[in-house]
Amino acid sequence: MLQLLMEAKTVEASNDAVYYFPLSNGRYEVKPGLIPLTNDIGNGQVDQQVFQIDENFAHYRDVKLAGRTERLSKYYQTSNYSNVVASAIAQLIINRLTQEYPQYFHIERGSNADIKFYNQLTGESLYLDPNYQIQIAQTSSIIPPYASTLDALAAQIQEDITVISRRKNGNNWVSAIHLCYPNHWSAEEKIGKDFATVHVPVAGIEKINRRANAIVNTMIIREPMVRFAWGLSTDTRLNHHPEAPPNVSVKQWLGRNFNREHPRLYLRIERQVIWGLPECEAALFTIRTYFRDCHVIKKDPQLRYQLSAAIHSMRPESLIYKGLADSKAEILAWLDQV
Repeated sequence: MLQLLMEAKTVEASNDAVYYFPLSNGRYEVKPGLIPLTNDIGNGQVDQQVFQIDENFAHYRDVKLAGRTERLSKYYQTSNYSNVVASAIAQLIINRLTQEYPQYFHIERGSNADIKFYNQLTGESLYLDPNYQIQIAQTSSIIPPYASTLDALAAQIQEDITVISRRKNGNNWVSAIHLCYPNHWSAEEKIGKDFATVHVPVAGIEKINRRANAIVNTMIIREPMVRFAWGLSTDTRLNHHPEAPPNVSVKQWLGRNFNREHPRLYLRIERQVIWGLPECEAALFTIRTYFRDCHVIKKDPQLRYQLSAAIHSMRPESLIYKGLADSKAEILAWLDQV
């Protein structure tokens, strides 16, 4: 069963999934691109939510549970993740979930200020102490058992989670990562590193990295924001960790093998929400992954043009970083073939 979940290649179409197309200007750009979370980007109220839940919830959860079963430390890491920050992050997640989806999430407080958090979608109850440290998780058969409150809460949502922290001297570091839907990067590689070091592999990041401390400050002290990132994939598997699971071929795992004779191509979109917690010098960073079939995009002349133009605009180093250096010409030829 684990291998089947690891090899699963499709995220089924959802009738209630939101719609994003972050390359409407026809250019590939590496920039902060921060938008206030209060903005309506075309999906109404759901655009203003930190978490987005749709009909694919069960599939996203299965992928998370499969990754945890494979090896939890491959997908979940912490570094100097203080109790103060951990408590604030847990409280933020629970508050947002109960406010955004009161039909699914409920919280009860006991006489000793302990907390019961219930998710109707999973049937799980998490019992937390007044500091939001997990005490008991009433679950069916989660293997391995939840290692922390953050680990348990991450299994209740369709987003990945990163936390960035900052010291009084201004130095920042990634203090927690729960990343079960990685797009060719890993929690083990990035944990404990500062913003600039984390982003060094990103082609074209140099200008942003020169302002790394200012960007981190914005993340922590400014209003909640959202940004988008995108790339192309030849499957819709959520988990593209750079290390393939046991008994799965690396070529199959990469998801970047475009074949014009049998074309499968998807726009992989990441909706990234940033919510600062200045009172504890930290910020929550969530990543929600969506896919859009390029066969559908291709049928719309305007969308097809914007996608083609964006690919044309990519520099050689960006094509390498995005895994498109060998397939750019074939993809563009296929898109132009109406």
